[in-house]
Formats: sequence, structure tokens, C-alpha cells
Amino acid sequence: MGGGGGPAAAGCCNGKAGPVGGTGDVYGEDRATEDQLITPWAVSVASGYNLLRDPRHNKGSAFSEKERDAHYLRGLLPPAILNQELQEKRIMHTLRQYKVPLQRYMALMDLQERNEKLFYKLLIDNVEELLPVVYTPTVGEACQKYGSIFRRPQGLFISLKDKGKILEILKNWPERNIQVIVVTDGERILGLGDLGCQGMGIPVGKLSLYTALGGLRPSACLPITIDVGTNNEELLKDEFYIGLRQKRATGQEYAELLDEFMNAVKQNYGEKVLVQFEDFGNHNAFELLTKYRHTHLAFNDDIQGTASVVLAGLISALRAVGGKLAEQKFLFLGAGEAGTGIAELIALEMSKQTKAPVEETRKKIWLVDSKGLIVRSRLESLQHFKKPWAHEHEPVKTLLDSVKAIKPTVLIGSSGVGKTFTKEVVEAMASLNEKPIILALSNPTSQSECTAEEAYTWTKGKAIFASGSPFDPVNYNGKTYVPGQANNAYIFPGLGLGLIISGAIRVNDGMLLAASEALASQAIPENFEKGLIYPPFSNIRKISAHIAASVAAKAYELGLASHLPRPKDLVKYAESCMYSPVYRNYR
Repeated sequence: MGGGGGPAAAGCCNGKAGPVGGTGDVYGEDRATEDQLITPWAVSVASGYNLLRDPRHNKGSAFSEKERDAHYLRGLLPPAILNQELQEKRIMHTLRQYKVPLQRYMALMDLQERNEKLFYKLLIDNVEELLPVVYTPTVGEACQKYGSIFRRPQGLFISLKDKGKILEILKNWPERNIQVIVVTDGERILGLGDLGCQGMGIPVGKLSLYTALGGLRPSACLPITIDVGTNNEELLKDEFYIGLRQKRATGQEYAELLDEFMNAVKQNYGEKVLVQFEDFGNHNAFELLTKYRHTHLAFNDDIQGTASVVLAGLISALRAVGGKLAEQKFLFLGAGEAGTGIAELIALEMSKQTKAPVEETRKKIWLVDSKGLIVRSRLESLQHFKKPWAHEHEPVKTLLDSVKAIKPTVLIGSSGVGKTFTKEVVEAMASLNEKPIILALSNPTSQSECTAEEAYTWTKGKAIFASGSPFDPVNYNGKTYVPGQANNAYIFPGLGLGLIISGAIRVNDGMLLAASEALASQAIPENFEKGLIYPPFSNIRKISAHIAASVAAKAYELGLASHLPRPKDLVKYAESCMYSPVYRNYR
């Protein structure tokens, strides 16, 4: 059921070019094929009943009179014909009646399983309202309760029991032409910790954003959870837990399973499938990225995506405040995946701007972990990813004393611990700087280092503030401040689209810098006055097309692109390759 067929199945974005990154527009889902008639199935069927249960082709009450006759739908639907806009209006009205965000999440997931195009139309047209529902913070709660709200599988579950059979499992997925895989092992879901197999909500959520914000086809996206057990005692005792009831596998057993998985992915889907690692524990995240970034098209959103979006915010903030990146002093609270990833990308950008070696530019960046400031005298006891940040300084125990000693211009929180930017810390930043830049990046909202209101109030409106989870605008002294959200959703959809349209075979740091610069260039200077350093999310598809074009241009420049010849206008090309959620007319 549900194959492509028709002229739209040929070729790629415009029906003329070859397949993008090895995958053609099988279902006629790209913008450039919108006006073509398509056949909603490849086999003839005796009843339209199945068509109404196929989320890719179902249009519900929007089927026309002609389509109802042609596809045996007469009598299976009420007589009124509602167009897509009216359906969208009705569902948004229903969603707004729900007081509990988790109910909205469940209603949206139901819609995705029933009518894919309407789900994405809803998400694209109401992105600012619905993003906090399909992603952070609501997705965190959904993962915590995934065992109770689980309806039907939305991706692949691979567990330790499947060792030696992973290639077989990949072949069980109905789609053959996969372009992006988002994979988690559930060990560090947002700031909520080990949720084991219930972490599946994260790959599902991320991939719905790849489609809505970056225009990748839903049929080309595959969410995967690798279940190696959980150390979460509550889950192990929960009768509704859907995963393996055992402690997490580590060491060789873990490495062998992941290695089998990465090799099977390449064997089944080829060299150009993007594997995005998501919410792995620190120790594994760094090792996996180091191990596979040179053999696969692999990317870690927590390390690299976060870094790219934060760097974009800093470039943009400095346009508002004045000064160069290399003139700043950075202090991080949190030295895990996000903290060290951001720090490294900032050091690379400073090195690029000043031509100084990265070993030199790292000295402008200081990190604080649970034991205090990371300094040279602690070198022996540090994990390997913290070692580049151990500079000469006497030991300092607290964040407040570190702020006083280092005198940073930028304070960045990536600790996963809420309320750690105390009044004293924020006031110290304000006393040191005319316009302190304060980024409280930990998710979900409950884990944010401080709230937007606290940042603006404690600095008397001086702070340039952004956070990982959304905060409402703040009124202070008669002025409205709009906090930015340093949301990875600004970066990864455009980055993924850029890698795919260029047929890239590796992710290079230069591409991440190109993505950051492209995002910063889309910020609107008129908004700086309100403190908003990121562009409005309502323009996200346009922003993603620009990021994709910059990333693709870098891939061509570095000789990592395989989709030749290079399209003349990469922005236009990226836009033409984007998935369209508009209903198609069926023969």
C-alpha cells in the first residue's frame, strides 16, 4: 500500500534533476511537484477504506466529489467537503481547548498517525505556538510517561536482544530511501536523565521538526531508539515500562552493538544517510562522535547543534552590543557535551576571525564543573574532553567566585541544573559589564539556570538574555524585553537539508561555522532593541533554506559534496527541494 507512482515519482526536486543525495522524490512531496496529479497508491484496491487509514495520502473530509468516486470513498465520509485551511482552523481550535500540554502533544501525535500532511501544515503555519508542544518542554514529559501514552510504534526499537540481527531489523522498516536517522539510547534525555527506551519521544519529535522546519520528506526520516537497559530504578519497577528490564550495558558489549548498528545503517542506506546522535550520556556521546565522524555522515546535536546555535546568538548579540568575538571572555557553568561543544566552536570561530591558533583562542574560555573552576592543577583527574580547558589559575570552588575572578563578558549555562545563576551571580555580571550576555541553556524550563524575568530584573534591564526553553516577554520599568530561545531547531533542520541537497559524505566543523554565520545573518537589527538576538521562528523555513545553502556551499568548497553539478542558486534549490504539506489532487 502507498507507493508513489505517476510522473511525480520521477527525478528529484523539479522532476528533471537527478536524485538528491541518492533519493528521488518518490511520493511527489517536493514543492516543485505541487501542481502535478499523483496516484495515491501503486496497487489497485477494492475499497477506499484503506486510503483513509494511510496517513500519507489521507485527506479526511477534504476529498473532492470526483476523488470520492474515483477512490471508492463514497459513503465512507460525511457529505460536507472541508478544505485543508478549514480543517487546520478546526484542529487548532480544539488544541487550544486543552489546558494540559501533554494532551495537546497526544492529540498532535494522533493527527500525525491519521493525516500526515495536515499535521505538518499545522506545525509549519503555527510553529511558534506548537514547537513547545512537539519539542521541549512538553516532549520531556511525554518521554517520562511514554510507557503510559504509547499507542503504536513510530520508529525502530533496537535492543541488546537484537545483536547480530540489526541489518534485518532495518529491512523491516517499510521505507527504503532514508536520508536522516535520529538515534538515541535514552541515557540523558534533556535535563531529565536516564529514561531508557522511553527516550523514543526525542527522535520522533526531532524528525517531525526536520520535516516541518527543514523540509525533509517524512518518508525519508527514521527515528531509532537503541535500548541497552536503564539505570533508572523507577522505570525498572514500573509495570508499564516498555524497555529492557536490566541495568545499562557498558564497555565492549555497548561498543559492539553500536558498531553493528552504524555498519548496518551504511550497508542498508548507503554513504550519504545522515545519522544524528541525540541525548546520549556524556562519555558515550564524545566517543561515538570521535569514532564515527570520519567514517560516516554523523553529527551530534547536543555537542555540535547546540554549539552552532549558541555561536550564532553570540555573533548576533555582538552586533547589538558592539565588540568582536575575540575581545570577549567566556565563562561556562557545565562542562559536559553542550558546554565543551559550544566552547570548542567559539574557539574555532575566534581562530578563523583572528588567524590565531585554536590553542591560543581557547584561553579566553573558562569552564566550571561540579568541582569548581577547571584549572591546570586538576589536569590529572579530568575527563579527556575537559582537558583542553584547564588553564593556569588558582583553584576556585564556586560559580560566584569564578565570575569575580575571571570577570567574563559572557556567562553560559549548560549544566542541566536549574536556579544556578543566583541573584548574586547575575548582579556580579551586571557590575562587571555594561551589557552582560547571559545564556541559560539547560532544558526543560524547570532546569533553566535562571528565568528571563530574573535576568532582566537583577541586571536592571541591562542583560542580553537567551535560554534553551521558551520564556514569555518580560515587562521591566515600562519596557518590554523579548528573550531569545537558543533552540537547536534553528540549526539542525537547515544543516540536514544542506548536507542532503549537496550529497555530502562527512560533517565538517567548517559547515557548523557556516550554519552559525547564516543564522546570525538572518537576525533582524530592529529587534536588538528588545533584546532579541535570534530571528523570529515564524520565518524558520526561509532561515533553514539560507542555512542549507551556506552548508551546501561549504560542502562543495571542501570537496565533500557528491551531488554534481553544483546548483547555481543554492537558496532557490534548497527551497524547491522542501517537502510541501499542501494536499495533492489525486487522479
